[in-house]
Amino acid sequence: MTGLGYTGPIPILAPLGWYGVNKQYNLMANLAVIKTGGKQYIVTPGKKLKIEKLALKEGSDVVFEEILLLENDKGVEVGAPLVQGAKVKAKLLKQGKGKKVIIFKFKAKKRESTKTGHRQPYSEVEITSIELK
Repeated sequence: MTGLGYTGPIPILAPLGWYGVNKQYNLMANLAVIKTGGKQYIVTPGKKLKIEKLALKEGSDVVFEEILLLENDKGVEVGAPLVQGAKVKAKLLKQGKGKKVIIFKFKAKKRESTKTGHRQPYSEVEITSIELK
């Protein structure tokens, strides 16, 4: 950083995107990999994420019991296929729909076209705790 008027030490940046996770990843917190809606998510306490729609009311508590990996101060536990006795508790913040996706089909030389749209429903949850019995 020479020539920019900065004379202090060069800042060291933490690697971005560990495990494909955004900036909400906390290195000191518990970590779990949960499975819901046919997808896997890396979660830490306090993280908000959008998952496939759950048939629950807003404000209700959610318990995820399909835990594939659990990391805490004792070490890392990898399930085979699931970690026994592990739970992730969350609170359902809101139900919503994603952005509209336009599906446009066109058949050449036939002058035939169809246009439809789709909005995927989702549930936004906030992880409150990660527990192991």
